[in-house]
Amino acid sequence: MDKYIYCDNAATTEISDVVFNSMLPYLKENYGNPSSIYKLGRDSKKAIEIAREKTAKALNCDPKEIIFTSCGTESDNWAIKSTARRLKSRGKTHIITTVFEHHAVLHTCEQLEKEGFSISYIPVSKEGLVNPEDIKNAITEETAIVSVMFANNEIGTIQPIKEIAEICREKKVIFHTDAVQALGNVSIDLNELGVDLASFSGHKIHAPKGIGCIYIRKGVALPTLIQGGGQERAKRAGTENVAGIVGFGTAIEKAVENIPAKIEKLTPLRNKLIDGILKLPHTRLNGSKTQRLCGNVNISIEGIEGESLLLMLDMFGIAASSGSACTSGSLDPSHVLLSLGLVHEVAHGSLRLSIGENFTDSEADYILETIPKVVEKLRAMSPLWEKIQNNDK
Repeated sequence: MDKYIYCDNAATTEISDVVFNSMLPYLKENYGNPSSIYKLGRDSKKAIEIAREKTAKALNCDPKEIIFTSCGTESDNWAIKSTARRLKSRGKTHIITTVFEHHAVLHTCEQLEKEGFSISYIPVSKEGLVNPEDIKNAITEETAIVSVMFANNEIGTIQPIKEIAEICREKKVIFHTDAVQALGNVSIDLNELGVDLASFSGHKIHAPKGIGCIYIRKGVALPTLIQGGGQERAKRAGTENVAGIVGFGTAIEKAVENIPAKIEKLTPLRNKLIDGILKLPHTRLNGSKTQRLCGNVNISIEGIEGESLLLMLDMFGIAASSGSACTSGSLDPSHVLLSLGLVHEVAHGSLRLSIGENFTDSEADYILETIPKVVEKLRAMSPLWEKIQNNDK
C-alpha cells in the first residue's frame, strides 16, 4: 500500500499534535486529583477551569453553562432523559425528535417510550432537511422536550436550528440539539442560537475519545446525572478526566479559529468528489448539495453492497464508511438513508467520505481514479447489477 487516505473524519479524528502536547503534562507530572487542596490538585483544578473558559469562549456562552461529560452520547442521554423525567410529574409526557437522529437520541427516546412517554418522529425531506413548521405543528401542551440534531452525521445536512429554537422558546418547550457533527464545521454562537441544551464530543475535533461536554443554558434545570462527589457543580460526580478536558479545551479553541477558511478550502474538494462520483451511472447524492457540511460526501451507488465497497477501498488505501450497517452486526441499511425514501438495495450501496482540513486535491484525484475501478469490479460480480442493466434495456 503506497498511500493511505483517511476519509472518515465524521466517525473520529486523529489527536492533533497541539492537543496531544497540551495533555501530556496532566498524564505525567501534573497528575493531582482536582478535588485535593494541595498544589498538585489545585493545578489540575485550574487546568479544568481554563479548559471550561476556552470552551465557553469558543461557543459564546458562560463558563458556568458548560459541564464536561465523557462524550456526545452521554450528553444526549442526560439532556433528554433528565428533562423528560423531571417534567413528567407536570403532565409533560410527549417528546419530539426526527426520524434520522443519531442512535444516541433515537435509542434514548425508545427507552423513554417504555416508561410511558409518547414520541413524535418528524420526517425529513428527500434532501434530508427538517421543516420547522412540522416541529411547530407537533408541539402540544404535553410536550416536554424537542431534540433535533444540528448536522446529520451520515449525510451532513445542516438543519435550521435557530428557527426551531425560536419556535420552542415561543411555545415554552425545552429545545436540545446534538451538535457533535456541527462543531468545528459551522459557526456556533449559543447565545445567538437560543437553544436550551446542546451536546458536543471531543473526538470529532482532534481531541481524544472519551471526552465531551453539555451546554445547559442558565435558567434550565437539569437534574444531577451522577451522585457522589461535588464535581462539575455537583451535577456529574466522579474524579475528572483532567488530561481529556485539557485536550478538549485546546481542540475546541483550534476548531473554531478559522471556520470560514476551512469551509472555503473543503467545499470545492467536496464538490469535486461529488461531481466525479456522480459521473458513474446509477448513482445519486444523498442530502442537499448546498445545505451540508463542507467535508461530507454521501452517494448511493446502485448494484453494489456497501461493506464490499469499503473493504476493497481499504485495499487501495482509502478509509471510508457506508450506509450499510453490516459491520455493526445488522443486516439493515442506514435508517438515515431510508428516511430519505431510498429503497433497501440502494441504501445498502452507499458511500460516505468525510474529509478533513489536511485533505488535498491530489488525494481527491486518487479517490476519483480508484472508485470507478472498484465499482466496475464489484458490479461485475453482482446479480443485482445485472438485473438493473436488464431493466434499463
